[in-house]
Amino acid sequence: MLLNANYNATYHAPIFEPTVDELATLKHLEIENISVISAMKEHMSGRLYEHGYIAKNASGQLSITETGRHLVRRQNN
Repeated sequence: MLLNANYNATYHAPIFEPTVDELATLKHLEIENISVISAMKEHMSGRLYEHGYIAKNASGQLSITETGRHLVRRQNN
């Protein structure tokens, strides 16, 4: 059986529930942008990037998106 060239094996659960560490990362990104190297050292979750809660800015640093800010606000309420 041949796989379709556009096949993506990444599974995304229907509902994203961030871990405590992922929420802490988002809160940290609200305060300041961090470099990709720093994120790798901190073992930042790729799930945040995959789900659009963080993104690379023009200078190549990771920053929180508006969707990420909304998630943090929702968790704080």
